[in-house]
Amino acid sequence: MAMTRARQQRVERIDLDTPLAGPRQVLVDVAACGVCRTDLHVVDGDLPDPALPIVPGHEIIGRVVEVGSEVHELSTGDRVGIPWLGYACGLCAFCTSGRENLCRNARYTGYQLNGGYADFVVANAAFCFRVPSSYDDAHAAPLLCAGLIGYRAYRMAVGRRIGIYGFGAAAHIIAQVARYQDRDVYAFVRPGDDDGKRFAIELGATWAGWSNEPPPDLLDTAIIFAPVGGLVPEALSRTAPGGVVVCAGIHMSEIPAFDYRLLWEERMVRSVANLTRSDAREFLAIAAELPIRTHVQLYALDDANRALDDLRAGRIKGAAVLVP
Repeated sequence: MAMTRARQQRVERIDLDTPLAGPRQVLVDVAACGVCRTDLHVVDGDLPDPALPIVPGHEIIGRVVEVGSEVHELSTGDRVGIPWLGYACGLCAFCTSGRENLCRNARYTGYQLNGGYADFVVANAAFCFRVPSSYDDAHAAPLLCAGLIGYRAYRMAVGRRIGIYGFGAAAHIIAQVARYQDRDVYAFVRPGDDDGKRFAIELGATWAGWSNEPPPDLLDTAIIFAPVGGLVPEALSRTAPGGVVVCAGIHMSEIPAFDYRLLWEERMVRSVANLTRSDAREFLAIAAELPIRTHVQLYALDDANRALDDLRAGRIKGAAVLVP
């Protein structure tokens, strides 16, 4: 299921030859692929210059069926996860300082490299990860982006009181990590989304309310997963002195101007970009230890557009997952 023209806002079924693994690649038989909001940003044209045609999907779980001649860390039959970061050069100043997520030559799965809305996918073996055996394929898929990007954002949190704006796939995973680490979670959902409030409380949130209302306590950290720029000053107004607002999405609508008083007292606004392999190793180890309960809605591969529409409309509780 591929996007064949820019700003197509949907995917279409196309037939491609089964790809061959290059020397440093593996060929993976896709068992499940999560549907991420970044996929929406790709097909809706929010992200510039995608490869065309492009097969979206970067929350991939599958089994290795072919191994390149220079691959030694994986074997046929291994179950692996394939995330958003599909390649980094390893040589630039970013890569050599532990910041490969900012590599100018990086390539991304489902955006510049064909992804998991397919029966098979090839991937750079060095950017694949073994996933905890305690998760089946469908429930493991959201860990590969909702979990990884959510964890990178969560690592930037300070203090005990963690606010989460937009309680979707990433939030429902990271809320469980925060509770496991004995932090208080304050969940903010769209006004009127009573199901979202209940879902957050079920997962252990201390409080759940609308995104435009004050929590009972000032936040030490606010993590914004919703791609809504207006939430930045809103979150700042709910943050204690010295707190941080983390913008966790790859795309966000325009941030409105706000008074300096919201930022004063050493508050901070920062963004999260992509992920590193170190993030993946750390988070998947935590996921194996907990374990995290991922909530998924399953769709057939041919129903990818219905999954994207449901995500666009906010009809998904947890994460959508395609099963070829």
